[in-house]
Amino acid sequence: MNTPIHVNLIATNEHERDNLAKVMAHVIELAKVPTVEAIAVMPDACPAGQAPGTIPVGAVAKTGNAIHPGMHSADVCCSMALTNYGKVDPAAVLNAASASTHFGAGGRWPDRQLPVPEGIIRLMAANTFLRDLIPDARAHFATQGDGNHFLYVGKLESTGDTVVVTHHGSRKPGAMLYKLGLEAANAFVKSLGVIVPAHNAWLDFNTAAGREYWDALQIIRQWTRASHFAIHDQIGEKIGEKIGVLDYNDRFWNEHNFVFRRDGSFYHAKGATPSFAGFAGDDFGKTLIPMNCAEPILIAEHADAPNGLGFAPHGAGRNFSRKQHLSTLSGMDASQIILDEVGDLDIRAFNGVPDLSELPSAYKSAAAVQEQIASFGLAKIVDRVLPHGSIMAGEQPWRNKKRKAA
Repeated sequence: MNTPIHVNLIATNEHERDNLAKVMAHVIELAKVPTVEAIAVMPDACPAGQAPGTIPVGAVAKTGNAIHPGMHSADVCCSMALTNYGKVDPAAVLNAASASTHFGAGGRWPDRQLPVPEGIIRLMAANTFLRDLIPDARAHFATQGDGNHFLYVGKLESTGDTVVVTHHGSRKPGAMLYKLGLEAANAFVKSLGVIVPAHNAWLDFNTAAGREYWDALQIIRQWTRASHFAIHDQIGEKIGEKIGVLDYNDRFWNEHNFVFRRDGSFYHAKGATPSFAGFAGDDFGKTLIPMNCAEPILIAEHADAPNGLGFAPHGAGRNFSRKQHLSTLSGMDASQIILDEVGDLDIRAFNGVPDLSELPSAYKSAAAVQEQIASFGLAKIVDRVLPHGSIMAGEQPWRNKKRKAA
């Protein structure tokens, strides 16, 4: 095996060493896929499944003309977006956000749906992979799902301006696109007579199906960007009703779970932030790297480190599964745990029931991840968003059922 593997992760304790060993076991298998030309492992890497060769969260795989749906997975275009509202009260912004966003399974209730830009709907209608997903695109627009997705309100360290940062992906339309893409990829690989695990099948960009899937990814990217800023606009309208029309000082976004094209190659970032100029047509020169709800969100400029294949971490990552983390809290008082971990920050659950598997203790050390970003030269941190509060989905019934079944 001659595939270059760049490891940008230093394990400093037993749990991290165990996590890294599991990550590398997957990476070694992934490197055997014939299309893979190079792999980078980020400081926040952790396994994303049990099947050997599943690309870890916090990894990047470079390929030639091959697009691998399994390497961006179902949460297509999971991304971060920031809007600067200027010198306004963060508490008022968080209250407006609570009345503007939507978390949890499913789409928005019909009377709360927001319009999808018609230009995006027309593009979807013309794409084979997306044309049947338009009802889902309308229902799930401006929703944030569950898991580690969030809406975060804080102040820029540099100016004191109040900003909103949202984290979510393309929801059901993206999940269905992934499913259709993986089916097409496996049919293509079967036609070649090549045997690879189903999750590592690919589409050739030189085929009609490969190009149309690539186009579908770009359309779903537009949908996701619009979804983020539709929520931000709703917040701005509610704040504006009290203080007048807002002049947004700053607004940018970046995906960290996507496929990028550069110099004729494809870069599959499974939970990795692009850190090279022109990663997309709307590259603002800045990207967002969150840690956890009690830590600042990092604002980074591009470093384009060769050892990171031009990418940086997308967050702090996990050393333990949700189930493992919750087992360490068994028998403890939930309200006291939350108080101990987030103090006086205004941390809210959309459904009213906090998800303890998303507390700071569930994640790797934010300080250690930032130290490794610096030591490996993966990004240039130029500002931070200091936390005031945040909203997440809260505990989800379907997740409880899954844990009990396990």
